[in-house]
Amino acid sequence: QVHLMESGGGSVQAGGSLRLACAAVGDTSAIGCMAWFRQSPEKQREAIAIIDADSVPMYADNLDGRITISKDDAQNTLYLHINNTKPEDTFLYTCAASQRRYCFISLDVTQYRYWGQGLQVTVSS
Repeated sequence: QVHLMESGGGSVQAGGSLRLACAAVGDTSAIGCMAWFRQSPEKQREAIAIIDADSVPMYADNLDGRITISKDDAQNTLYLHINNTKPEDTFLYTCAASQRRYCFISLDVTQYRYWGQGLQVTVSS
């Protein structure tokens, strides 16, 4: 069993930076690719960034280059960096982990077996 524990959300001013963390605890050898999702009451959950078992990142097409996904395998921790934060970055962010080595940016959430609890990020102008 794997538990994903997120940290780093909250309220920030526009123009700042933010780092979300997702620490995996338990049988981390079962984890392959990992991802960050975001959702809001107005928008369905979408995968925005994936990093596969070889640490190759992949991003959704609708991002503008301000978001970076990374991971520290030694710490079993996934990160999401958001630079030059904007009010449109206001979402509930959730990390997910798959037992597959490689995943795809899609609406297919069945790729992921383990989910974090979600972090609210609110960016004010």
